[in-house]
Amino acid sequence: MTRNMLSRAVLLAGIPLFLAGCEVGPKDITQTGHRGTGMVQLADKSRIPPPDRMPGETYRDIVLDPNDLGPPAGEFYENIQVLNDLSTEEFNRLMIAITEWVSPEQGCNYCHNPENMASDEVYTKVVARKMLQMNRAINVNWAGHVKQTGVTCYTCHRGQPVPAYYWTTDPSATARMGILGNRRGQNNPDKPSAVYSSLPYDPFTAYLKERDPTERNIRVAGTTAYPVAGAQGATLANTEMTYGFMMHFSDSLGVNCTFCHNTHSFSDWSGSTVQRETSWYGIRMVRDSNENYITPLTSVFPANRLGAAGDPFKINCTTCHQGKNKPLGGMSMIGDFPELARIPPPPAPTTAALPAQPAG
Repeated sequence: MTRNMLSRAVLLAGIPLFLAGCEVGPKDITQTGHRGTGMVQLADKSRIPPPDRMPGETYRDIVLDPNDLGPPAGEFYENIQVLNDLSTEEFNRLMIAITEWVSPEQGCNYCHNPENMASDEVYTKVVARKMLQMNRAINVNWAGHVKQTGVTCYTCHRGQPVPAYYWTTDPSATARMGILGNRRGQNNPDKPSAVYSSLPYDPFTAYLKERDPTERNIRVAGTTAYPVAGAQGATLANTEMTYGFMMHFSDSLGVNCTFCHNTHSFSDWSGSTVQRETSWYGIRMVRDSNENYITPLTSVFPANRLGAAGDPFKINCTTCHQGKNKPLGGMSMIGDFPELARIPPPPAPTTAALPAQPAG
């Protein structure tokens, strides 16, 4: 054997040891489908997130007397625009909870002028009002995703005024020429949004912002044997964008692809798990929240709450999940606040008395 051949043999023999070094440590393995289908969840025990820290929950010490809830909050307080269907006592209790969920260090003054609580001069109060509308809309309209667990402000905020995880449009993720060539918004493996891969690193603008379903289909498999001119489908660009988005999904929930898909056919719904349907609703829920509740606040936010492209901080899967397939490990606080799972009907229109019609 020549020296060159010996060197190659040593190199090849060392590759498994090198790769094994990337996967050392005990694993949790859970079979999620039929044997032989590869439907297995594999988790590195050293990377399993610790139990979530729950809020102090001082609101649990407040016991409401159903026979003495006080007058409607909208009649007792000034400028109540969203929670005017609550009683005064329910309203006060929810305000205490929101302070714990969002601004435990800053207190009520994070949103209010203490000398005039009804004033909207503090921009965060305007934002909070819209976020409460979004919170209720998620629990009522998107039960296909949040089920009966629901969400509260704490699901995203975790005791911080600004959630730890958000996204904004990356202005660099566009096709552009330079000394390094045209990256086309990818081939930049230092971006956490695509889990440090070379895939497109701003899939969120394409999939979690636009409401128009014709903008971009999430596809990796075509429906025909050959490409069809002008048809939306599994183009190479769409496939790469989809994989970048799916990398975000996997990382956000701390799961493998087989949590939702059967690798026999990623596109086949009949072989997928029920979690794929839940995720389908989740994508649309996040898109609805970004477009209808967060983006309209663009002019309200100061410059330090906007991204490089001038858009506000928006939500994605990580905002709520933070490495777990169920946010907060499945803990629900919505049972303590059923008022966050209902949307009051709009007030009945008042009909002014019509003038008497002349006879004849």
